[in-house]
Amino acid sequence: MGNRGMEDLIPLINKLQDAFSSIGQSCNLDLPQIAVVGGQSAGKSSVLENFVGRDFLPRGSGIVTRRPLILQLCFNKAEYAEFLHCKGRKFVDFEEVRAEIEAETDRITGSNKGISPIPINLRVYSPNVLNLTLIDLPGMTKVAVGDQPLDIEHQIRDMLLQFITKESCLILAVTPANQDLANSDALKIAKEVDPQGLRTIGVITKLDLMDEGTDAKDILENKLLPLRRGYIGVVNRSQKDIDGRKDIRAALAAERKFFLSHPGYRHMAERMGTPHLQKQLNQQLTNHIRDTLPGLRSKLQSQVLSLEKEVEEYKNFRPDDPTRKTKALLQMVQQFGVDFEKRIEGSGDQVDTAELSGGAKINRIFHERFPFELVKIVFDEKELRREISHAIKNVHGVRTGLFTPDLAFEAIVKKQIIKLKEPCIKCIDLVIQELINTVRQCTNKLGSYPRLREETERIVTTYVREREGKTKDQVMLLIDIELSYINTNHEDFIGFANLDFRRHDDGSPPGYGNNSAQQRNTHQNKKRAIPNQVIRKGWLTINISIMKGGSKEYWFILTAESLSWYKDEEEKEKKYMLPLDNLKLRDVEKGFMSTKHVFGVFNTESRNVYKDLRQIELACDTQEDVDSWKASFLRAGVYPEKDQVDTEDTAPSETFSMDPQLERQVETIRNLVDSYIGIVNKSIRDLMPKTIMHLMINSAKDFIHSELLAYLYSSGDQNSLMEESADQAQRRDEMLRMYHALKEALHIIGDITTTTVTVPVPPPVNDSWMQEAR
Repeated sequence: MGNRGMEDLIPLINKLQDAFSSIGQSCNLDLPQIAVVGGQSAGKSSVLENFVGRDFLPRGSGIVTRRPLILQLCFNKAEYAEFLHCKGRKFVDFEEVRAEIEAETDRITGSNKGISPIPINLRVYSPNVLNLTLIDLPGMTKVAVGDQPLDIEHQIRDMLLQFITKESCLILAVTPANQDLANSDALKIAKEVDPQGLRTIGVITKLDLMDEGTDAKDILENKLLPLRRGYIGVVNRSQKDIDGRKDIRAALAAERKFFLSHPGYRHMAERMGTPHLQKQLNQQLTNHIRDTLPGLRSKLQSQVLSLEKEVEEYKNFRPDDPTRKTKALLQMVQQFGVDFEKRIEGSGDQVDTAELSGGAKINRIFHERFPFELVKIVFDEKELRREISHAIKNVHGVRTGLFTPDLAFEAIVKKQIIKLKEPCIKCIDLVIQELINTVRQCTNKLGSYPRLREETERIVTTYVREREGKTKDQVMLLIDIELSYINTNHEDFIGFANLDFRRHDDGSPPGYGNNSAQQRNTHQNKKRAIPNQVIRKGWLTINISIMKGGSKEYWFILTAESLSWYKDEEEKEKKYMLPLDNLKLRDVEKGFMSTKHVFGVFNTESRNVYKDLRQIELACDTQEDVDSWKASFLRAGVYPEKDQVDTEDTAPSETFSMDPQLERQVETIRNLVDSYIGIVNKSIRDLMPKTIMHLMINSAKDFIHSELLAYLYSSGDQNSLMEESADQAQRRDEMLRMYHALKEALHIIGDITTTTVTVPVPPPVNDSWMQEAR
């Protein structure tokens, strides 16, 4: 029965389908199969039932097949059915098969005529079948019923195209004989995807229902509306026969009798009927599989090659082998150390282009965030002068002092130095946070061993936290060292002789901290010697009210002298240039509906900075961008505004009614403090990164390389430490199963002989009628 050699070919394809479906993999292979398409009630289900010789498909009015049914027919002495979703269960009663198809359909689509492209896999073993793989698809419809969507026609069409577009799919186009063939939905959609007719086989059903005196002889002889592979006629059971439970064997005998006795068909009876159709499909599928085997083999080989490298380590894998566990532990710890060092020191491989992390983030903390925090704490001019005044008076006591007292200078300087502790601690906290984030990122590669990952993260994090305490103690020691001795002989300290030099040209008092007059003068001297330098370029949004045109994005250029913005980065159309003189920064809360982060630039002399605006609000996408821009403004000499508490009403009146002598002394100490704090800030800015690097970061790297392994060994049993995660074990099993399935498939394909008989494709026919029908 059927084509010799099919017991090798079609079961091979079925095995491949099952192997890849059972592990949830398609393997990207289009396996040869036959798809049955046609309109509703065209007789598709009856044709399939005749193949099997059993009633097993759902019946009813309207759309009954609502999910694709992949039907694998396997020649076998015993008769039973199996579903892929019910592994291990054999269905002997085919009524139960029908009930299971209906239940599985309703489980996905609901019970009210909905459809789904998720297939049901059914395999039928029987002595009455030839090896075939068919797909029963929903019938094409025009009108939605029940809870079907209005575009049900397009949904079914799209579902059919998913299957029949593949070159490896043969198309069984079923059309009832009592319908005009030129209007056949099945032939139309088949012609769209198979214009040459290489994959399409025509089936004419319901020949017994044609009006008396008419027949489909011209169609079946391939004279009227010819197809390249021709047509095969079948006679299915009527609805009355189905309701009466007429035996399919009796129906097949009646079909045979119909063709032998009908005057229009008796001369072609041997080429008509379900058995002949079954043999033809078997032959065509054989041909098709033979044609696709070379391509299938090459695809399988490429899949094997792509898996080879990953599977290599799993081939001789023994999960409980202590040697393997020891080796894996050593490799994992070594890789963790390398990854940590690369993230801190930087490397050329696997560069993160999405955001800053590791060493780059720490560098930003050192050289942008920390200097900015230092500057923010020392800008309360009014309070500072009040403190200096009180210090001078308290040093003199009941006497009226004639000279500026050293003790007042030291008291004020020490108070300002103590304020440095907070930003230093904050800097260490930020670095600690980034170090811990880096450790977490590096332990991601240990995900295959959850306990190892957990222990590694815990041990290294604990060590970093221990170093945190020592680092903070050392930084506090640095501050205390600065407090212990005020070195007025420092080469950068101005002393009394240079006080006049520190006054600005406009007579205004000097700045403070990093904004000292000495630095300003040095900066101005550099400006005269060096041309205007670009400090930063980038996009910023200017927030302006909707009444005045709304917010707009411009290309900004910050130099040592001005802030300019242009229409775009080509810098051809300049919109405005703002000098940096007397400019300061202030924080601005972002609006209720705004997603951007905002900061403001304003003039300390209450002048308009842009058009009629006293301040311009600049917006960035993230707070990090805002901090970075602020740090750039710092380098240009534009400093943040210090929040000043207006205490004029509550302060003692004598603070503001100083005599000229006291006023000169306050100004003198103010300038001396300004100079000395600038020296201390410079020293702290230099020593802080060095201290953190030495005591925390380099120490952590050394710990990971030299001591982490010992800590892991002492933390618990190696077997539990190297226990695989369930996900890893599952991944390995799936990969090995896939690999062995592919190797087995290649082996079977290699063993297939040429005993199967191939039939050449019929010559082309005149199919112009299809173009006219379309």
